[in-house]
Amino acid sequence: MHRTLSCCLLLLAMVTVSQAQEKNAAGTTEATHSSAVSSHAKETHLPSVETVNAFLHETFGYNPNLNWKVSDIKPSEAEGLAQVTVEITTPQGLQSNEFYVTEDGKHAITGDIIPFGSHPFAAARAKLEKEENGVARGPSGAPVTIVEFSDLQCPHCKEAQPIMERLLSEEKNTRLVFQNFPLPSHDWAEKGADYADCVGRSSNDAFWKFIQGVYDAQTDIVAANADDKLKGLADAAGVDGSKIAECAIQAATLGRVERSVELGNSLGVTGTPTLFINGRSISNVGTLPYEVLKQLTEFAAQDASASK
Repeated sequence: MHRTLSCCLLLLAMVTVSQAQEKNAAGTTEATHSSAVSSHAKETHLPSVETVNAFLHETFGYNPNLNWKVSDIKPSEAEGLAQVTVEITTPQGLQSNEFYVTEDGKHAITGDIIPFGSHPFAAARAKLEKEENGVARGPSGAPVTIVEFSDLQCPHCKEAQPIMERLLSEEKNTRLVFQNFPLPSHDWAEKGADYADCVGRSSNDAFWKFIQGVYDAQTDIVAANADDKLKGLADAAGVDGSKIAECAIQAATLGRVERSVELGNSLGVTGTPTLFINGRSISNVGTLPYEVLKQLTEFAAQDASASK
């Protein structure tokens, strides 16, 4: 693999579709949650939008079929690096990509920044424990908590559902929290999240039936019939679908779903499904061998017991 920045970013652009296919094959649908360019970009140690656009022009300008938009520039969690988020559009679709710029503005880094230290996942675990607002199942005092950020319209979330059911049936001392993370690229996902939030607040048991029902009917639901389909699925799960529909449009519901999305964004969630096993992020649920997922869960339980 070429090590220079230009080659890395050129490769990134040219294989946008391949990356999307790899992530889809890995059981993850990429998010394109876009925010306005951060006001932090005005700080002197961050590159300006103009500089980033000039850099992208030099790198990608040769290709008339490729367009981009700088969606965010902000300080990275890694001290001394600026995190730049760019939405790249090709004839095949849209991808959200990130790279990091050094404080002197002379170098950029592609790839993931991962937590480091004696307890690298502790900060994410603490944040989740404090801010999670999803529906949970499993023992409240379980040594392992798995937080799943999911989208009801996402086909890979549907594929992950039986995997999670198997894991919970075999690892009974595990708690699962479902966090709504509807993707902007899905036209009824946000409505599905609103309904799910209301069903979950009405009945824990009905929530899990509703989730399974939506996944089962996923290919039959479109934006035009989503309300009718979701109301019917809520009724089938054991709650009043009409009341759920009324709840789904309330500001409090929209706010809860928005906070769930914000929580995922703050933890670096870029697609669905994404799991956090006691704070450890797992994004390739679809291709990760089941035995590895089980080993990760059991290791987290052992680690939790050893730290007591």
